Parts: sequence; structure tokens; C-alpha cells
Amino acid sequence: MTLKLLPSVRTLVSCATFLLGCAATHAQTTAAVDVSQAWVRATGPGQMATGGFMHLTARTTLQLVAVSTPAAGVAEVHEMKMEGDIMKMRAVKALELPAGKTVELKPGGYHLMLMDLKQPFAKGSTVPVTLHFRDTKGVASHLDLKVAVGSAAPAGAAHKH
Repeated sequence: MTLKLLPSVRTLVSCATFLLGCAATHAQTTAAVDVSQAWVRATGPGQMATGGFMHLTARTTLQLVAVSTPAAGVAEVHEMKMEGDIMKMRAVKALELPAGKTVELKPGGYHLMLMDLKQPFAKGSTVPVTLHFRDTKGVASHLDLKVAVGSAAPAGAAHKH
């Protein structure tokens, strides 16, 4: 009878080890990124898109590979730049975040683009946003934020800290 229980004990130990491994992996999914001066532009009735802006400082080299929010049907990382006399905006697959260097998402440059909005974004409210990252080894992580809605950058946003 003891021999019949031994496989069950092994199974139990194997399951416990697996679950501890999952817990350790889950604990590592929050990205090591400092976010400051985050804001999303307020919208008016019927407006279906807006931009999100912030300063991102990764503690280790990462790429910002996606953005998501339940407040919009589509959320992307975009780049806006001049090509000749024409301002062009396009989605980017990944935005490099070098370790220790602040990357600014701002109007007229890299930014978050939120489209197919579920409702207007009122000044003074917040929007849940999740930033998705990948490190140099391909390990994915994310950062959940509550981003303030405003009509301009937060006070002090023009200054580099």
C-alpha cells in the first residue's frame, strides 16, 4: 500500500513544484519601467480617437511592443514624423527603451494612439492602460497604469527631471 501512495506523493510534489514555478514566473511579469508625466488627451462628444503621452525610463533594455485598454477598440504605439512637407503617422511594431534613458512619448513624436473609443474621455478622469514590453531575451512583461485625462501635459512636463 505504501508503494501505491508513492506515485501519488510524487505527483503531488511535482504539481507543487510546477505551481511554485508558475507563481515565480507570474511575479516577474511586471515590467521594470518608471513612468512619469502620463496623460491622455480629453475628447469631445463623437470623437473616436485620442493620444496618450508619458515619459518611460526602463531599468533594463526593453522594447515597448504593444498597448491595450478596455476604453478603446484599438490601441497602438505610433510615430509621427515629417517626410518632406508631409506629416505622417504610423504604428510601430516596437519602440526601443534603452536602459536608464528616458524615452518621451509626446505630441508630434512617439505616442499612444487610442481609437474606436468606447466613450468620451472627460478631463479629470482616468483611463486604464496596459503597456506591454519584451526584453532582450524575448521575455514579456507588462505594466498596468491609470492615466489621467487632461487637455495638456501635467504641470512640469516641459522640464526634464
